[in-house]
Amino acid sequence: MNTKNLTFAIMMGALGAALFAISYTIAPIAASVAFDLSLIGVLIAGYYGGPKIGFLTGLIAGILPGIMFGPLGTGGALGLIALPLGKAFTGMTVGLLAGVLNIGKNKRLAILAIPLTFLGFIPETLFTWGYFILVTRDVTFGTFLYSGIVVKALIEIGIMSLIMVALLRNTGFSCYVRNHFFNETKPTNSHTKTSSIAI
Repeated sequence: MNTKNLTFAIMMGALGAALFAISYTIAPIAASVAFDLSLIGVLIAGYYGGPKIGFLTGLIAGILPGIMFGPLGTGGALGLIALPLGKAFTGMTVGLLAGVLNIGKNKRLAILAIPLTFLGFIPETLFTWGYFILVTRDVTFGTFLYSGIVVKALIEIGIMSLIMVALLRNTGFSCYVRNHFFNETKPTNSHTKTSSIAI
């Protein structure tokens, strides 16, 4: 991972943290529950940068939610570890799936970002279920709390998948990301000058 890739991951992680801070402040749902669009930065990183950059971005984007729902919420120190890891799993999985189908480089396939974003969220969903069981130390109660959270999360994923379709179809945004952070500039045509000698 070069400096440009690392910069991209940090920027997208910061975007995710900022989106979480905004939504946590203006759209709280209940104690330790808020509408959260922080995965937008993670999804952008995964679709354009691949699994490694998606994973790193998820770790960065999850720090602030980890603090708010962990030490400052009900999750304790475990929340500070689990929330960043959950988001990292989503970034990594989306990056893997997008790489297989080459979605980040072909805007005609952008519509596939809807099902792929839901598929990419599965590892985080399973991980979050385990996290709730560890926090509550009760499988039944943990699953009950988790079921409410996952419904909210699926609504968020639906919204974010539509945003990703729009971004992946946007030529200007896609070209900017690829050219400035992944050195994927289109090669210029070089013409070999030949001289012809008439005899």
